[in-house]
Amino acid sequence: MDRVIAAQVYNRICELGSLSAAARALGISRPMVSRYLEQMEKWAGARLVNRSTRKLTLTAAGEKVLQKTRTLSQISQEIEDQSVKDLPSGTLRVACAHFTATQLIAPVLPDLLQRYPQLRIELDVNNHPVSLVGERIDLAIRITDSPEPGMIARRLGECRSVLCASPQYLASRGVPEQLEDLAQHNCLHYSFFAGQSWRFLTPEGEAIATAVSGNLSASISSLLMEAAINHCGIAMLPEREASAALREGSLVPVLNAFTPKPIGIFGIYQSRDYQPAAQRVFLDALANHLAAPSD
Repeated sequence: MDRVIAAQVYNRICELGSLSAAARALGISRPMVSRYLEQMEKWAGARLVNRSTRKLTLTAAGEKVLQKTRTLSQISQEIEDQSVKDLPSGTLRVACAHFTATQLIAPVLPDLLQRYPQLRIELDVNNHPVSLVGERIDLAIRITDSPEPGMIARRLGECRSVLCASPQYLASRGVPEQLEDLAQHNCLHYSFFAGQSWRFLTPEGEAIATAVSGNLSASISSLLMEAAINHCGIAMLPEREASAALREGSLVPVLNAFTPKPIGIFGIYQSRDYQPAAQRVFLDALANHLAAPSD
């Protein structure tokens, strides 16, 4: 039997002076109260109460045990109160880009909000970096190789990309065989990552960059993906976003020998001295999601 519960039952017995009264107050049967009392006496190794038809009195050992069980119950309640206090609650303001919101954060929200009903999440979806202090942001989720100085950056995972185009585009413009061939193609590129340059890892693991150009750049990767599906050019897209189109065949990978260089995904916040429970569970959920295999 649970000794903490037995101690609490014993306290009520002593407080009310009757096993029957303690049973009514606790909403349990009198035999159950009697079993908890027996458990306490077995635990203490001594008789704790003298029973009679009219009243119940404590033995000397029972008086000493009562002091300890009251302390135990108080400690137990303090621990329980602290546990409730530490449950994620309140509003967590999170800044992120469109891809991060739809592909990385959206999948974790249903379970997170169901598990923690007192938690409220506000997403500030903006493809331009925002000031955590100036915009009253608690947490920013950023895909970057260079987290800003002066902030705490927790690495959550990495964003892997794939170079791809539609079969129709490649049929009309040819399939690139080497990185240098990209100069002859219309390259659809993301506005903020390394300008008009794509970075790869060679088969030997060497980092290499190649300049690209094209008639479309955008800060939203889903727009670039739609343009690539509609035969506008070659795009470097996040694997998580392009996976469905690759499975369906509306996009096909190109230059498979060269791997687009992965980019880190970070949770950015202001201080490590105190991390609210809401922020901690949000980052843990996102890190677990990123560690799971993508479809």
